[in-house]
This record gives sequence, structure tokens and C-alpha cells, in this order.
Amino acid sequence: MPLTLLLDLDDTLLNTNLQAFIPAYFQALSKELTPHIAPEQMLRALISGMNLMNQSEDFTRTLRQVFDAEFYPQLNISRDELDAAIENFYDNIFPTLQGLTTQKDDAKPFVEWALSQGYRVAIATDPLLPRKATYHRLRWAGFEPDQFMLVSSYEDFHFSKTHSAYYAEALGLMGWHEGPILMVGNDMERDIIPAKKLGLATYLVDSEPASPSGPEADVRGTLHDLRLWLESTNFNSLSPSFKSAQAALGTMFATPAVLNGLTNDLHESIWKRKLSATEWTLTELICHLRDTEREIHHMQIRLFEEKVEPFIPRPDTGVWASQRDYLHEDGASALAEFNQARCETVSMLKNMDSGGWQRKARHAIFGPTTFLEVVGFMAEHDRMHIHQAWSLLGKLQK
Repeated sequence: MPLTLLLDLDDTLLNTNLQAFIPAYFQALSKELTPHIAPEQMLRALISGMNLMNQSEDFTRTLRQVFDAEFYPQLNISRDELDAAIENFYDNIFPTLQGLTTQKDDAKPFVEWALSQGYRVAIATDPLLPRKATYHRLRWAGFEPDQFMLVSSYEDFHFSKTHSAYYAEALGLMGWHEGPILMVGNDMERDIIPAKKLGLATYLVDSEPASPSGPEADVRGTLHDLRLWLESTNFNSLSPSFKSAQAALGTMFATPAVLNGLTNDLHESIWKRKLSATEWTLTELICHLRDTEREIHHMQIRLFEEKVEPFIPRPDTGVWASQRDYLHEDGASALAEFNQARCETVSMLKNMDSGGWQRKARHAIFGPTTFLEVVGFMAEHDRMHIHQAWSLLGKLQK
């Protein structure tokens, strides 16, 4: 399987100096909106909205929705009233900030080489800005957005890079393919540690020659060093490990976010279109996830809460689609119900102490097991069906 390469943007592919860039960006936006709102009030609302995006774990709302729900009420103004000014800012004013950035000499050669190798390359930039702003910055770095499988922005993503779920969401939107994965970035707190929590291999970009980096990052060095390192590395060492509680939770938070993203504005005819007599429709797949969540996952978690070393049954769900006539349900409604069921699941899991994750049980299929392993099976089930949904949509939308 080809390598999946997640690349940070600012100060990884583009010299940005965020400590200078962000104040200049805020000041320029404030000036543009002055005819509509006082600068001090705008900045307070902007910072408050940014903070909430960083904190959000709400997989039912994109980061834009989280931001808008905080920003506009604080200004006591509607989004429609500011839309024209904001669009003008990102079309005409934001591009003037390019002078605060410079291209990295080794970025374009590295990316072009990586693409020539057939790697699945994504721009894993913090999705706290609109798509237009991200595309401008990509072009400043010397790239076009359509070169990449994915470019994260606040319109599409539900988590910032402070959460391991961000990385699970990115991989889910790319189809949760099997194979090696590497996250490359310059920020330990936002690029490296959260990716490691999900179980990904990491590379810390800095000006020092490539070298082992200790427990926080696997390797560190320049982008030039990264190419040399990849050319000599056994990619088996870059295979992700999703065995930890943090990895399972990151996946389970991200799954409804991914499905919400993949099906956003999907024409209703797509939901029930069958490719073959034996293949599920998207509606059937979502109904399966919903009922598995409510009737199996919730039951399994409660057994651990109620009993010592419980027996964990695993009913046959393969017959549900025909027995329950999933095909004639409403797919979008089933997805909303899955979202609600997953809210209940993560609520049960979030406060689990470390000892609880090691509680023992006997699984109907896998034999002796632990709570952590059972939740890991749930996350694996998610990844499998996200890949199935992604592949199905790719075929249906051709």
C-alpha cells in the first residue's frame, strides 16, 4: 500500500512566522470590518470564536458552525450582513499578507518528489481559517490545491489539530486506507503529540540534520532530510498502531464527523442507489452503523459497567439489512440517529479511568479480552465501514 503523507503547511511547507502573521491578519480583518463593527469588539469575538474552535469536540458541527455561533451573536449582527465584506477581505485583502511569508527552498522539490512516488499526500493544516485563506497560503508556498487528496479548512472539519480526532477525520475523509502513514510538521503540540496519540508515525521538521527525536517524534530534520530518510526507511515501521484508548477514542469521535462530511449536500438519489444485488447502499450501511451502535456497542459497554469479567456476545448483524428493510429508510435521518447514538457512546467512554480500560471479559468471537480491546474492535469496525462508504461514494459519484 502507498504511503499516506500528512503535511502541515505553516512553517513546514511555507515560512509563515505565525507570531507576526496572525496579528497582521487580525489587524487587516479588523480594519476591513470597521464600517460594520468596532475593531475592539470584532477582535474579542474573533478570539473567542477561535478559542471555541480549538476546544470543540462536537462532531455534529463543523468548525465554521462553531465559530459562527459565537462570533456573530457577540457582534449582534447577522452573517448575511457581513458576508460581502468578509468575502472581499479574503479575495482582495488577505492576499496582500503574502509579503509576510516566504517560500521554503526544499518544500516544492520534496512535495513533487512525494507525488511522483505515488504517495497519498494531504495538507494537514490547522482548520481554523476559511478555505480561501488556506488556498492562498498554499499558492504562496508554490502549490495548487488540486495537487493534494485533501486540504483541511474550517468549512469541512470538526476538530482542530489539538485533538487526535483531527487526524482520524483527515484519514477518514481520505478513505481510511490500510498501509503506512506519516505526519510531518514543525509544531510539537499540534502536529506531533496529537498524531502520536492516534498511533501515527511522525517527523518533526526543524533546521537540524535528521536524527532520532525521542518519544515525542520518531525522527526530526529538514524536508530534504525527510526525502533521504524515506528513501531508506522500511515502511513497515510507519504502520499505524491503533491499540491505545486515545487512538480508539480519536477514531470514534471522528467517525460521525467523517460521515457527516462525506454526505454533506448529497443528492437523495445517491443514498439508495445500488451498484449490485449483493452490495449495500449508503442508506443500508448507515442504518447498520446506527443499529450496531445502539444495540451492540451500548450493550457491551453496559455489561462492563454491571458485571465482573462479563461474557460479551456478538449478534449476527449481517441479516439486519433485509430483516429490517433498511433500503426503505431515510439515510439522512439514520445518520442523525447514529450521531446521537455515538454521542451517548463517547459520553460513556470519556470518563473511563485507566484501570477501567484493563477490565477483563470473554468475547463470543475473540475469547479472553479486555475493555480496551473491545472498544478497539468498535473503532476498527468504524474504520472498515468508513472505507466502505468512501469507496461506495467514489463509485456512485463518477
